[in-house]
Amino acid sequence: MTDQNFTTSITVDRTPAEVFAAVLNARGWWSPGIKGGTERVGDQFVFEAPGVHRSEIELTEVVPDRRVVWLVKDNYMSYIQDRTEWVNTEIHFDIAETAGGTELRFTHVGLVPAYECYDACSPAWTFYITESLRDLVTTGVGQPSEFPDEVEATAEAARG
Repeated sequence: MTDQNFTTSITVDRTPAEVFAAVLNARGWWSPGIKGGTERVGDQFVFEAPGVHRSEIELTEVVPDRRVVWLVKDNYMSYIQDRTEWVNTEIHFDIAETAGGTELRFTHVGLVPAYECYDACSPAWTFYITESLRDLVTTGVGQPSEFPDEVEATAEAARG
């Protein structure tokens, strides 16, 4: 059986420490409205696009310059039937130095094609990692989502 968890990666001409710092700055690449801590084991935060998507997340592993793991404790998505699909899934950020710089491998463990939200969530994660987080690492400025309409538009596009 093949691994069907959603995964994407980037390689940047930056140090592992710079990539690690950017991952911890979720407000800089995911959403400036995140409430709570995003840096240490045990920190908990809430991502919310009001009326569309709300996730409560806990940091369960933080290894400087190498790895960050988030556990989704609670989740709600208005645009799918099972609005709790992400509950108890893990989000991994694995950082490794390579000949070409530093690779960040993002894996949402438990986000699989069989999930109803996969068609909306996978392109959203792809954008946040390969564009917004990459920009934050390389230029110091990411492209975090500031408007719930952006999330809803992604969901609408996935629904067809």
